[in-house]
Amino acid sequence: MSSLRADDIPGLTLNFTQQPKEKTVAGSATDHQGSEFSYVLMTAAYNEEAFIEKTIVSVLAQRLLPLKWVVVSDGSTDKTDAIVQRYASQHPLISLVRVAREPGRSFASKVLALHRAEKLFAGLPYDFIGNIDADLGLEPDYFKSLLDEFRRDPQLGLASGFVYEFEYGEYRSRSKNNTQSVPHAAQLVRRECYEAIGGYAVLKYGGEDWHAQTSVRLKGWRAEAFPSLKIFHQRHTATSGGTIQNIFRQGRMDYSFGSYPPFELIKCLTRCFERPLLVGALARLSGFVWSYLAMDERVVSTEFIAFLRGEQKAKMLSILNDADFQ
Repeated sequence: MSSLRADDIPGLTLNFTQQPKEKTVAGSATDHQGSEFSYVLMTAAYNEEAFIEKTIVSVLAQRLLPLKWVVVSDGSTDKTDAIVQRYASQHPLISLVRVAREPGRSFASKVLALHRAEKLFAGLPYDFIGNIDADLGLEPDYFKSLLDEFRRDPQLGLASGFVYEFEYGEYRSRSKNNTQSVPHAAQLVRRECYEAIGGYAVLKYGGEDWHAQTSVRLKGWRAEAFPSLKIFHQRHTATSGGTIQNIFRQGRMDYSFGSYPPFELIKCLTRCFERPLLVGALARLSGFVWSYLAMDERVVSTEFIAFLRGEQKAKMLSILNDADFQ
């Protein structure tokens, strides 16, 4: 498993030792590489005072800066707003939007916050739109390198790096990283591709990243995650909610997307030895079966379901390993 020590990661400390000497705004007249690409970023943040400052510093250290970055404080009750506003007052590319709502984390609320951020990009001449979560660290060349991948492949519609999480005293590549599974954490979408899929979908059980990448492929674009581009996740995924409850929710999400039942069974079986051992796989399968028996309404089109099941059947026929199951 690939790993890094925390001290090896540029952008995870507030005092940078390896900042690039020259930073430019993507697509601007000062872009010495003459790039025709520009990008904008959006973030939905809920009570992220422990992490968001490092995320802000990581973005500001990018060799190629976004045209605009909108951070939506989605009902935060801690110091998130004050931290973002302090940086926004010094850096015009950052805008803070405050939203009042009932407390608690919500997948639908997060995407609605991103939709609110998207409205503030009206009239800007950007080529790519991206999401960055509020609990990340990035290397200074992250977004420039991502744009280089888009430049090399005109059919690439959605892209990101691999997620690294802090475990056992070091940052390690997340076990489920896969070039065909594009994490939402720090991704860019080609503008015409984003508009073709209708942006990020509001989903009761989450999975906007899975929905987006499947929709991208359905529309004829490519989606890819690049191992050389590292996303350093400061909060381990499991800490954002109860582990069993979260895994059960993932099973319900799978059903809501129309996942092919035999594929779902195989996927859960391949995860029996992941933590929590056996219980996690049973929880996910139980969530799927629960929604199946309850005949829950599916949130996607029949075209989406047919396309997704076609991909899943192809994976089954290819006898891919468990890392290939999304």
